[in-house]
Amino acid sequence: MALCCRQLAARGLIAGRDGNLSVRVGPHRVLVTPSGHIKSLLAAGDMVEVDVAGKPRRGGRRKPTSELDLHLRILRHRPDVGAVVHAHPPTATGFAVAGQEIPANLLPELIFVVGPVRLVPFGRSGTPELGDRVVPFLEDTQVNALLLANHGAVTMGKTLDEAWIRMESLEHSARIIVAARHIGQPKPLRLDG
Repeated sequence: MALCCRQLAARGLIAGRDGNLSVRVGPHRVLVTPSGHIKSLLAAGDMVEVDVAGKPRRGGRRKPTSELDLHLRILRHRPDVGAVVHAHPPTATGFAVAGQEIPANLLPELIFVVGPVRLVPFGRSGTPELGDRVVPFLEDTQVNALLLANHGAVTMGKTLDEAWIRMESLEHSARIIVAARHIGQPKPLRLDG
């Protein structure tokens, strides 16, 4: 988790205290990043263990991420998800600020790695309102990436590596789409032959 935080920061997908991660480590146990810490400086021992209701189990001297409710809602509603990455990737977040979904039919990486990307209506960060806004999008198990209106993005995966790769691919694809729009009209992929 600490390595993932460093890599997200190095790639400009989070800055300072931005972003947070969660990893399911047992049926009722989750590791999350601590609140208020610079993510690129975290070490493995800094993570906070909570139960699925959010009660701290380990790492008691640190508070869990302020987005704990968001992570736990996803993990409770999606038993297939083992890890969640929340970041503020600039270009993908630009789509969210503009109120636009990222088109899913333009790049193979979006189709085969990320999957459909849905735009979640605005909910204040760190509040149950954000979790309330996300829950309806969790019914579709094909959706493993969400844009949070005026906020950032969330990716999910069976493993932390899968969620992390989806976040990097989401941002990379968003950059390519913006570049394509500057050049001309992006052409949808035709995979049917």
